[in-house]
This record gives sequence, structure tokens and C-alpha cells, in this order.
Amino acid sequence: MPDLLGVTNPVPGTDSQTVNRNLPVSPNNTQIQNPPDPNRVSKPDNRSEQQDSGQQAGGGAEGALRYDSNYQTFLMRMHENPDMMRTMTEIFRILQGTVVSSGMGEGIAADMGTLMRMLEMDEKALTGFFKGQLEAGNRFSGPLFNILREAFGGSTSEVLRSSILQFLKRYNDYTSSQHIQGSLLRNLTQLTRSIPASFGNRLLPMVSDLEAMLMKGDRQSALKMLQGTILPFLSNYTSRTNDMGLSRMLISMLALDVARFENGSRDGLLQSFHQLSAHSALRERLGNLSDEALMKLIDSGGFLKAAENDNFAEQLARTAQRAIRGGAGTEAQESFRNIISAFLVNESVFMPLNHMILPLLWDGRMMFSEVWVDPDAEENMKQGKGGRDNVIRFLFKIDIQELGFFDMVLTCQRDAVDVQVFCPETVAPFSELVGGNLTQILKDNGLQANFVQVQPMQQPLPISSVFPQIFRGGSGVDVKA
Repeated sequence: MPDLLGVTNPVPGTDSQTVNRNLPVSPNNTQIQNPPDPNRVSKPDNRSEQQDSGQQAGGGAEGALRYDSNYQTFLMRMHENPDMMRTMTEIFRILQGTVVSSGMGEGIAADMGTLMRMLEMDEKALTGFFKGQLEAGNRFSGPLFNILREAFGGSTSEVLRSSILQFLKRYNDYTSSQHIQGSLLRNLTQLTRSIPASFGNRLLPMVSDLEAMLMKGDRQSALKMLQGTILPFLSNYTSRTNDMGLSRMLISMLALDVARFENGSRDGLLQSFHQLSAHSALRERLGNLSDEALMKLIDSGGFLKAAENDNFAEQLARTAQRAIRGGAGTEAQESFRNIISAFLVNESVFMPLNHMILPLLWDGRMMFSEVWVDPDAEENMKQGKGGRDNVIRFLFKIDIQELGFFDMVLTCQRDAVDVQVFCPETVAPFSELVGGNLTQILKDNGLQANFVQVQPMQQPLPISSVFPQIFRGGSGVDVKA
């Protein structure tokens, strides 16, 4: 499969830290185990084409990368990634109160002004924003997916499990249709600029025709254009020019998007659902769900509505794009790069946690928060193990203007709640007051405060210390490169 995170062995001669690149290989050098000799067959040595499997993901050393595991490298990227809340706080503080600053263009100033206005929320708006993020972050929610999840976990039939995964894959591509179409057009537009003009000028009208088909909703014609005209044209270009540069990467991405575009058709989704209904283990649970009822259930689902109404994420992406392309100063560009990098890592397909952000301007004070929660915790709590309810755990990372950075771990088991708050040194003298207020808030909401502790922060909590299950194979995906 493709190496999603670039976890590959370095090409010899391209390591920037290698000072002497012309070291000869000598058969008499005792430090080299079994150097190649064309006159004999060498016995196996102790070398491995991958790094030591005992190395841990959290190490900051450069040699700690494991080339055999995308998931291991993802954990390292998450550990080393700049703190998004601090970065987001910094970029908004730079721009707060000033619409135009040195190095900032008129367009980015307008975008930042729009973004700032979105942060002004009252209690009702904050509740809606939080619920919207929960729904937009959970694509597989609702009664249908609860049935499929239970069937997948309780069945030993590989045929049934494969059918469920196939349906989920098609559903994922179907609900991502708008994103996939946008990605197709962006990659093709970039391709017209990345290949010689003699080929780019011929590709440009094809892209225009494709865009017109997509705008009309003519999926079949668009797919025929992609598979029968555009891809063969690009294949011919590659074979004639042997272009191994940017165009090769864009064509590979385009082929993947075309496959997803084809896989996400309505007819394909219905066909995979019919295969599910053929299994006796699911037939009774699904009942007589018709094709029309299924599509209505999917098209009116909370995920699609929440994704369409996620105006803040769309505006943030638009502003970041304009800033990174030169619309803002160097400092703002670097901050936006860090924010986008953190989003990409935190929302990775490897992450077995739900991640939400809560940026807001409350009573004139700016506050940015991140929330991490196990998406299966509620279902696990219902099932329980050994007569004991499972624990639901939240991690809040909060940066409050003029107060500083907080970490809060909230653990609940039914109505019993434990709260640990790690606060800045400036807030530490008021620990008892903060703890008392938190206890009262829990009581006012019908919860029992088992343990409430407020203490100074030594260092920010890593996500893995609060959710150690992300290191275990049961809730993580270990993809071999």
C-alpha cells in the first residue's frame, strides 16, 4: 500500500547529514558484515532493512524512526507536533484588534476579520458549535452503524465481516463525494501547470469539460471522461517524457481519487447494502429497509448536515490557504502551517479518539480549547465488563487569555466524576477556590464530585498518558509500509 507518512528508508547519497559521500566499500573492512562479493554466495548477517523494533515511538532522537510502521511514526509526529492551541492563540493575538499589519494583504485581513467575528459566542451558540463538531467528527453514528458494529464484533464469519467493511468503505466514499470532486479538480488544475505547456494546453479543456459535468451532477459522464480520456492522456504523457517530478505524484493522487469517485457511487452503495441484507445475521436486524429509506437515512444523517454547516473550519482553511500562499507575513505563515499540520495529524485515520476544538471570545476574553474523547466510550459503558461500568475519560487543553495554559482530565463512571486540573503558576494560589467552583458546577448538573484536584502544571500532558490505549493494537491501526 502507499506509504502515507513518508516512512521510507533514505535513498543512499541523499542524507544531508552525511559529510563524506564517497566512502569506498572494502572487503577487508571488519566493520562491514558480509560485503557483496560476486565470486561467492555470502551467508546471512545480522543486518535488517528496518530499524530496531524495540525503539519507542516517543523518542526524540533522529534514529528513533521505525520504517516498518506508519502508525508508530504517526505517534511520533503527534508527540513532536507543535501545540495547536498555543499556536492558534498566538496567531489570533497577533491579529486581534488589527485588521492590517506589516506584510499582510487586504484579502487575508478580510478573512481574519470574518474568522474573529465567528469566535464571538454566547452559551447557546457555544453549545451548538460543540454539538456540531461532535456530529461532524463522527461519520459512523446512528442506529444503522450500531447494528453493523455489533454484528462485526460478534461474528466469526469472515464473509460477513468483509461485507460490512466493503459497505463502510463505499459509504465513506459516498459521503466524501464533494471533497473527492474538489480534490480531482484541484489536482488536475495543478497538473496543467506542472507539465509542459504543449501537454498542459491540451489537458486544460478536458478539465473544463469535467468541471461542467460535475456541476451538472452527471457522474457517469464525468467518470467516463476521467477513465477514458484524462487518465490515458496522462499515461501517454508519462510514457513519452518519463517525467518523475511533481506530475508523477499528482497523477498518483489523481488515480486514487478516481478510484474513490467510482467506489462512492449511489448504485455501488446500494449493491453493497444488498450484500449485507443477504446475511441471515443481519437480515432480521435490518428489517425491510428499502433502498429509498436507506438513502434518506444516509442523506439526512447528522454527519452530512454538520459537515455542510461547519463554517468555522471552512473559513479557517480558506484563511490558512491565503496566508500560506503569501497573503500574510512570515510569522503568520509559520503559525498557520503549524495549525494545519496539527489538524492533519490529530484528525489522522490512525487516531482512535475524537478530537474537537473550541475557539471562542467569551466576555471579551479569548479562549482556545481542544477536547479529546474516546468515541466508543459511551457504547462501552452500556455494555460494561464484569458487572463494572467502563470509564469515560476526557482531556481538555485550554489556553485562556491573560491566565495561561490549563490541562484538565475529566473521568466519569455513570454519575461519579473525578476532575484533575493542571493550572499555570499564577492561578495556583486560587486552587481551593477553583476546586470549589468545579465541585459546585458538577452538583448543579446532577453529578457527584468524587475527587476534584487543582495543582500547578509541571509540563503539558501528552495525549498518550491520558489515553494509553492508542499504543495498543486493540484500538490502533498498525499499517506496514
